[in-house]
Amino acid sequence: MTLQQLEYIVALDNHRHFVRAAENCFVTQPTLTLQIQKLEDEMGSQIFDRSKHPIEPTPLGEMVILKARQILREAMQLKELVNEQKDGVTGTFRLGVIPTLAPYLIPRFLKQFSSKYPKTRLVIREMESESIIKGLKNDLIDLGLLVTPLDENSLRELPLFNEPFLIYSSQSHPYYVKKEIKPEDISDKGLWLLNQGHCFRNQVLNICNSRSSAGGNVTYESGSIETLKNLVKWNMGYTLVPELAITHELDNPMLKRFTSPEPVREVSLVVHNSFTKEALLKNLRDEILQNIPTHFSKSRKFIQVKWR
Repeated sequence: MTLQQLEYIVALDNHRHFVRAAENCFVTQPTLTLQIQKLEDEMGSQIFDRSKHPIEPTPLGEMVILKARQILREAMQLKELVNEQKDGVTGTFRLGVIPTLAPYLIPRFLKQFSSKYPKTRLVIREMESESIIKGLKNDLIDLGLLVTPLDENSLRELPLFNEPFLIYSSQSHPYYVKKEIKPEDISDKGLWLLNQGHCFRNQVLNICNSRSSAGGNVTYESGSIETLKNLVKWNMGYTLVPELAITHELDNPMLKRFTSPEPVREVSLVVHNSFTKEALLKNLRDEILQNIPTHFSKSRKFIQVKWR
């Protein structure tokens, strides 16, 4: 049994396709297939059920792959420990960010971070929350920027800030004439929502104490906050937005704040418990906090809205 063989079975589990797994490992498909077969022969049991399409791990294979991921992660930690002693925080790190946060937060700190730490390369992907959680557990990404708490024993959360929710109301909606709105007075009537899978959608529905929207004779579930805002601008209903999405238009009369304590979402950096790059976490956290509105990180009254 070798680390290389463990890398091959993890790659095959990730891609569920021999050719794509081989390409990911930069070897030929026969080479990968042969090494996996040798490992199965050594164990005396199949790791993958080749009769399934796409290929799937056997029940025993699932346990073997889980342990393989742990072994590979620990081997990487040894390598990182040596590199960190030699070079500090250098290398490439994969960062997953939820779509309702990425376009509003990443541009605020990325240029400054890249200039300060030229030897640190971030590969950033927009991913839904559940995909980030799965990616962190399976070592497909190194860090996540998403809404917490997650209550996952294998993951470590580093809270960054509390971002308020605001109401974005059309002129024809009753909320438009109000100065502030109580969270308990929010109705799902005329509410525009994001698609299923977005944690922001779940939070909005939790504020409304509802499980669905009721937008008259039109249902339009979008993957973009900007699309929902444009629907409202065309005098249709209302939506809820995170404050980072509207910091450039806080004087817009369509925007309404909630009364205190206002609902917020807790945004955190999240890593696997085995992640060892403490200097990277500190540097990234510092740059983010230096480039957000100051009241996000100050202690004040709020209601933390969960999404799970």
